[in-house]
Amino acid sequence: MKVASWNVNSLKVRLPQLLDWLADRQPDVVCLQETKVEDSVFPHAEIEAAGYAVAFSGQKTYNGVAMLSRHGLADVVCGNPLFPDPQKRLIAATVGDLRIVCAYVPNGQEVGSDKYDYKLAWLEALERWLAEMLAAHPRLIVTGDFNIAPDDRDVHNPKAWEGKILCSTPERAAFQRLLGLGLKDSFRLFEQPEKSFSWWDYRMLGFQKNLGLRIDHLLLSDALTPHCRASTIDREMRKRERPSDHAPVSAVIEG
Repeated sequence: MKVASWNVNSLKVRLPQLLDWLADRQPDVVCLQETKVEDSVFPHAEIEAAGYAVAFSGQKTYNGVAMLSRHGLADVVCGNPLFPDPQKRLIAATVGDLRIVCAYVPNGQEVGSDKYDYKLAWLEALERWLAEMLAAHPRLIVTGDFNIAPDDRDVHNPKAWEGKILCSTPERAAFQRLLGLGLKDSFRLFEQPEKSFSWWDYRMLGFQKNLGLRIDHLLLSDALTPHCRASTIDREMRKRERPSDHAPVSAVIEG
């Protein structure tokens, strides 16, 4: 099964790209972030016509998450029951024998800001919820835009980003605590090219110069890790006209 995640940075703008990508790559499950559309205008008919069941939780202009599946979706949950939050950042569902969580972790804006404190509190609540989830669902995948570059390999210029948002010590420590629950970063299960990133700023020719960060992740439970056959970043979509600033990431699970 191929499971993918993509911060589309506006489904209204990127829907044609998404439909082309679905037809070309044929993922089994796709988790989307920053859909930026209210539920009343979510393009479910177009996605269903492409062969995918879909569940979504959105709001106007900001945030928004969705899950697409060629194999149906069961037991859909929106939001973290341990962290009541008007921002639409989490959706979970069962696909076959997999429990999948799609997360859009807050950006945090700036270290020390109120939004940074919110990010750390949000991550702490996510950790507690995922601990419960793993106990009930040992075949668990947690994926999405984490807005955290886990270590210096995931940053184009570690010195320039040292201590900054997305790379600060408390953020990285929160990410490591998620792994400590019994999750593995699927990308690091394999030898990967140096300077592999999933996000590039639109400004200053960020993509063309590969001035990126790897902040989109697919985390696998210990039960799934031995069955992961590949974990990749699809840079081709970042080359499109009017692209998202993120590239899709995916992992292949067999067995």
